[in-house]
Amino acid sequence: MSVHNCTVYDIIRRNAQLYPHRDCIIFNDIRLSHQDFKARCDRLAAGLVKFGIVKGDRLGIVAHNSDEYMIIYGAAAKIGAIVLPVNCRFQPEEVEYVLKDGSPRLVFAGPDFVPTVSALAEKIASIEACYTIGTGEAAEGFARFEDLYSDAEGAEEFEISGDSGFVIIHTAAVAGRPRGALLSQQNITAINLGMILQFGLNCEDCHISHLPLFHIAGLSVSTAVMHAGGANVICPTFDPASTLQLIEKEQGTLFFNFPPILKMMIDKYEEHPCDLRSIRHIAGLDHPDNIQRFLEFAPKARFWTGFGQTEAMGVSGGLINEKPGSTGKPSPLASVALFDDYDEAVPVGSPGEICVRGPAVFLGYWNLADDTAYTFRNGWHHTGDIGRFDEDGYLWYVKRKAEKELIKPGGENVYPAEVEKVILTHAAVKEVSVIGVPDPKWGEAIKAVCRLKAGQTLPAQDLIEYVASKIARYKKPQQVVFVDTLPKTADGEIDRDRVKQDHGGKY
Repeated sequence: MSVHNCTVYDIIRRNAQLYPHRDCIIFNDIRLSHQDFKARCDRLAAGLVKFGIVKGDRLGIVAHNSDEYMIIYGAAAKIGAIVLPVNCRFQPEEVEYVLKDGSPRLVFAGPDFVPTVSALAEKIASIEACYTIGTGEAAEGFARFEDLYSDAEGAEEFEISGDSGFVIIHTAAVAGRPRGALLSQQNITAINLGMILQFGLNCEDCHISHLPLFHIAGLSVSTAVMHAGGANVICPTFDPASTLQLIEKEQGTLFFNFPPILKMMIDKYEEHPCDLRSIRHIAGLDHPDNIQRFLEFAPKARFWTGFGQTEAMGVSGGLINEKPGSTGKPSPLASVALFDDYDEAVPVGSPGEICVRGPAVFLGYWNLADDTAYTFRNGWHHTGDIGRFDEDGYLWYVKRKAEKELIKPGGENVYPAEVEKVILTHAAVKEVSVIGVPDPKWGEAIKAVCRLKAGQTLPAQDLIEYVASKIARYKKPQQVVFVDTLPKTADGEIDRDRVKQDHGGKY
């Protein structure tokens, strides 16, 4: 093994030595110290090896957050397996696509998702066995998570390098299909170090982990706090009341925020006040009014903003009040440049595509060599987002490139092309353009501007529910409008800019 190597499991082993009795994972009534966590990871790793899992094999997870979710990540890191977490808000057809694309040998299913996984396991040839997660019971056709634990060869060493694959996170469907972003163990440790440096994390920190562990934000903050020797309080899902209670009970010091999380917490706090003085850091996005209100309850909190994506987490960051409206300055582990459509650098103040190099940049898209090559052209990762630098070095987000237009309701990524593809399968719809519009609750909402076929009628709510039945409900339009014609460009394509101009401000 290389003397320069450092993996996620090395961090787990280090913490067991340095902070053996400090809390690592807290989930409901379960409390695992760093020593306990390593022991669980070792036992699961031994069981996976006994099953026949080898380096590079994928382990699928369709579940809400739990202590066992984190243990799977730790065990996979030890033996070099690759975790395939599936967005549990997906419809069965979307889950099927991700599992087929990642071809896992084992799949772990939470109790709410056993029926979906059970049906899919019969259709996906790669799946050899299914296990429950987040419950001590086993459904028909499933084994219990505990049954996979083994004490055999628990101390065995594995030749796993930092650049080996660790997790495949499927991003939003840029061209109507999700793409699996493969991140290495080194990517995760680099992201961790960036967050440790930015937030000043240490072994006293306690993260209220309410974002899903299938999401890069939820995963990266959890591993960063673990890397620092701190504790993660794992929440199955976000609930404002329980989040507030856990902050008070466990003296939580940080959490990640996407609209409408903060607003919901504020409303619940005003019903049932509690002690939030332990909170030091809140990262993410929100309206300034919500931030100001929350500071009344948590006066020590500092709000952080930034720019990043699954493929390159932590491109830039800074305190929200440093340069309000900006995404902060480039992160210490990221080289950031802005290029025009000809891959020429643009001057300060001019917009250009945000491109990045650094150890946090992902390995590439799973089974999509051409997409990876295009994204990495000329030695830079091209994010598909447009930004500009000011003279003080702050990065300002401008918009998404047309080829990668993106809508972000509540922090989720939704590509218009995916929603349009579903809408066009409806028998009554002739043409459609899907755009993002401002929304006070979710930050941004999805709006579908449709032209129906001759003689057809269609209630807007029926179309909304039709979309929700085909793909994850957070991807459905919040509003549908019907028009007689859609504007076109000179080449006959729908003119999306005109659609935005005509309908973007009318939500």
